[in-house]
Amino acid sequence: MSREPMERPEAVIPPYLRGLTYDGVKGLCITRIDTPPAGEVLTIECGEEDQSQEQLLEDAGKQFHAYTHKHQSYPAAVRLSTGVVFGLGVDYQEASAAAGCSILPQVKGSTSRSDVVRNKIALVTGGAQGFGEGMVRGLAAEGAFVFIADMNLTGATALAETLNAEYGRTTALAVEVNVTDESSVEKMLYEVTQLTGGLDIFISNAGVLRAGSVKEMTLRDFNFVTSVDYVGFFICTKHTSRVMALQHQGSSDYRADIIAISSKSGLEGSNKNGAYSGAKFGTIGLTQSFALELVTDGIKVNAICPGNFLDGPLWSDPEKGLFVQYLQTGKVPGAETLGDVRRFYEAKVPLGRGCTTDDVMKALLYCVEQHYETGQAIPVTGGQVMLN
Repeated sequence: MSREPMERPEAVIPPYLRGLTYDGVKGLCITRIDTPPAGEVLTIECGEEDQSQEQLLEDAGKQFHAYTHKHQSYPAAVRLSTGVVFGLGVDYQEASAAAGCSILPQVKGSTSRSDVVRNKIALVTGGAQGFGEGMVRGLAAEGAFVFIADMNLTGATALAETLNAEYGRTTALAVEVNVTDESSVEKMLYEVTQLTGGLDIFISNAGVLRAGSVKEMTLRDFNFVTSVDYVGFFICTKHTSRVMALQHQGSSDYRADIIAISSKSGLEGSNKNGAYSGAKFGTIGLTQSFALELVTDGIKVNAICPGNFLDGPLWSDPEKGLFVQYLQTGKVPGAETLGDVRRFYEAKVPLGRGCTTDDVMKALLYCVEQHYETGQAIPVTGGQVMLN
């Protein structure tokens, strides 16, 4: 019987090593490579086939610590006895080139928001377009290394290539995923461990919306929305938390973040939009529950609840956007044009406009920077929804 991907040594050892190399801010990037350097290579014996994961990691840690104690530096590469080789480096460029690096100084975590995600490894689902693309660009601009995870692999790849050309280095990589398919999510996280050893920030952004009256909506549409927006968050958190827990196992000081992009519709009901609103309410319930459980793994879990992103494709797509859907379903009384629908929703916001990616990025940085908060649902609604 074959092992599950996260039980194989080449899947569990890299994130564990990221924890072992944690310097107070981040762990080394650990990248699978084809050709190891001539020297500075540590071979880790992986033990017997029936060895438990706990024993495997303990043995790997002892071998790694023995090497660093003897050489007073990290190896340029780690070769597993299974034959897989990983390069180590301060970033993806250095790790993929298998450049050796010295022991990193013990430094305190940054207290500057401008550096809060710098050199951290992030992943954004639904990152190839719309709100997700905006967050990918925002994270890259703040100095993070970003995985763009999407069913639209062509779009994700194009965005990664654009960002890498803009910054003159590899700052983003595309990875294909269907968040409703557990095997696809499992494969995504396995690819991540092979390319960076793990990740520090997971943003569950992939989402869909089907508007309609409860009296008319098909069960197929209801299940579609729920499977992506609610079940998808569960599946992604299940497998992401396993990787992050391995990093925390390597260092009890290691901290990671899971951030769900919910909605203002997760804080209050939405007329003729029950499938979406219900899924987003459920996401906040999962956020609170996961936060309570995963705190022992050094993982904070929070949700961001944006207001209406009126300029994004979810609203503005000329064929399937919400302006079109709401006009067709008569959700806005008296509306005769798409402009009427837009003005109706802008008038609901005390600050008089829709939400932007920049607004959400500020909340995202707060989630990462604030070490003393978990299980929260943070509104970014221009005052349209106020907590009580």
